[in-house]
Amino acid sequence: MKVSGKQGTSKPSQSNRVHPKKLLLSKWTAVEIHAKQKHFFVCRVIQPEDVSEPITEVEIEAVYSGFKKVILWRELQDISLWKQGWN
Repeated sequence: MKVSGKQGTSKPSQSNRVHPKKLLLSKWTAVEIHAKQKHFFVCRVIQPEDVSEPITEVEIEAVYSGFKKVILWRELQDISLWKQGWN
């Protein structure tokens, strides 16, 4: 939590802060649990065909089931969908 310039006033973060270069093996908790799949980690960062283009997708894997899916990495910044770490 970040503290603003005024003493004792705090401003909650509106997004998870994550840099695309630090995504690999990062841990995430889904806000909505489906089929006991709550904890995930980034198992693969998908490189675009043109290496000058930025990374847009990652593959995440559910710890419980091993289920894998590809998502846009920026979805992980949405606090209504994901929490950083395993909670």
